[in-house]
Amino acid sequence: MSDDARGRRSPQPHGRRSSGRPSGDGSRAGQRGPTRTVQPARRVAYDVLRAVSETDAYANLVLPTAIAEARLGPQDAALATELTYGTLRRLGTYDAIIAAAADRSADSIDPAVLDALRLAVHQLLATRVASHAAVNESVNLVATAAGRGASSFANAVLRRITRDSGEAWQERIEEEARSDDERLALRSAHPVWVIRALRRALAAEGRGEELDALLEADNASPEVTLVALPGLAEPGEPHLPYAPTAFASPGGDPRRSVEASGGTVRVQDEGSQLVALALAGAAPIAEGERWLDLCAGPGGKTALLAAVAREHGVTLEANEVVPVRARLVRKALRAVPGEVVVHEEDGRELAAARPGEFDRILVDAPCTGLGALRRRPEARWRKSPADVAELVPLQVELLSAALEALAPGGIVAYVTCSPHLAETTGVVQEVLRGRSDIVELDARQAVADVAVSPIDLAEEGRSSSGSAQLWPHRHGTDAMFLALLQRTGTTNTSGKED
Repeated sequence: MSDDARGRRSPQPHGRRSSGRPSGDGSRAGQRGPTRTVQPARRVAYDVLRAVSETDAYANLVLPTAIAEARLGPQDAALATELTYGTLRRLGTYDAIIAAAADRSADSIDPAVLDALRLAVHQLLATRVASHAAVNESVNLVATAAGRGASSFANAVLRRITRDSGEAWQERIEEEARSDDERLALRSAHPVWVIRALRRALAAEGRGEELDALLEADNASPEVTLVALPGLAEPGEPHLPYAPTAFASPGGDPRRSVEASGGTVRVQDEGSQLVALALAGAAPIAEGERWLDLCAGPGGKTALLAAVAREHGVTLEANEVVPVRARLVRKALRAVPGEVVVHEEDGRELAAARPGEFDRILVDAPCTGLGALRRRPEARWRKSPADVAELVPLQVELLSAALEALAPGGIVAYVTCSPHLAETTGVVQEVLRGRSDIVELDARQAVADVAVSPIDLAEEGRSSSGSAQLWPHRHGTDAMFLALLQRTGTTNTSGKED
């Protein structure tokens, strides 16, 4: 649930110092010019880029609304989507190219101008869009946003970029890299710290050689995956390989399928489906069990658990501390008959006030979201190691509190959409340290048991852990992490009998 984490914009990579050119060159906004003609798809893409830059909006939330409001047809909607996500994925690389062409650091350029330049560079170097169209319309965007002087600056920068191929620009910026990791960062469009975190996570499985494949998968456009809520809808075609509830979108706008089903079919990554189903399948379900989704927003896993709970006579409660996200949870639950109480409390406090009450608890903890960079490419440029340091104590506290809310024999699923070791096995190890009343179950086996076909979950390097890690390059899912912890009836560290 990465959008609970506080985002920060990382410094732009490999920027050069300003050359001291006079104002009107894009270093600060001039007076806005008259609106000029821009193709609708490019206008939508630019507006979304501005929302991401100015308000830390998530493109996957803003773009569908922008497309609908602009009334784009299927072809233009597809173009707007490619321009938006393509630009965001390679932002760091494009900023390095812009800095080299402009002879100044990217962060010294007015943000409205910079977003137009980024959009243009993506079109020039990574699409088949005609160069003159990419340059002219991007210059028009700059003229409208920042004035004539800035548009002249943008025109000069883009004309300079068109003189060389994308390969030549890539070689040029990589020559300035100070290390192999910086060169890989420019080539793969991932910050250095993210590359190192992903490398460590793969090495922990004995799969370090898969790093290039993972970085490539992060930059690929993911297919839209749907979930059919059990007992309420049947999965369509084509079926996906692992989750029995998962199938690929038949094409077009997936909202049509969702609306036609009344919400019993939803958009949800297959990895998210697997971890929720693994919790439900980790032990036989007894009628009358009580389940809790402790960090429920925006409600996709909640709805899936609610559908399973309904089939087995289980009572489910949900909790989401952010009111707007709690409303999304309630909306997601409308399709499932029966009542699910949705609390709006700090999860740590709610769990502490309900000791020993629940048989299964999902802790889908706030995290950096490094496992969903395919779907939220801008997250890689917003996050920093400081976010990890800020989130880990919260993750530890949420998981610790959830364990106290378990009845004897109860199971907690600790889930993150991040493979970062500090947020995954590190949290589990910290919580289990010194406790004799909690045992870790084999999450890999739990996932394999619910999967409809064999699934490759690495075991090497995880001999002391039963956790499961999914990967975009290996499974076609987000990089979801799952650990299953069960409360026993033994004495805990305080000497109190459970």
